[in-house]
Amino acid sequence: QVQVVESGGDLVQAGGSLRLSCAASGSIFRINAMYWYRQAPGKQRRELVAAILSGGSTNYADSVKGRFTISRDMAKNTVYLQMNSLKPEDTAVYYCKCNAKGTVAPADMDYWGKGTLVTVSS
Repeated sequence: QVQVVESGGDLVQAGGSLRLSCAASGSIFRINAMYWYRQAPGKQRRELVAAILSGGSTNYADSVKGRFTISRDMAKNTVYLQMNSLKPEDTAVYYCKCNAKGTVAPADMDYWGKGTLVTVSS
């Protein structure tokens, strides 16, 4: 079993910065990729914000390019999301997803955290 826990969400003023963390733990054989998603208030769909693949390549949503940076500490199975120049429209619950091969499950699976709330005031 693989557990994913996010942290770092907070209330911040527009123009400010926050750093989110996501740690994967448990019976991990291999992590393929880690992702940050967000779900804005009143929206049903989660939006992909950023991704970092096993080789280190990264992808970003157009809405956060140049403002957000995803990085990782492979030794700690942890991924970070540095968020700068925050806007009120960045307000959302931010979820981390880890695509990994566990030591028990026979195939790669997606494991989700419970989310961390980021609120940006204007």
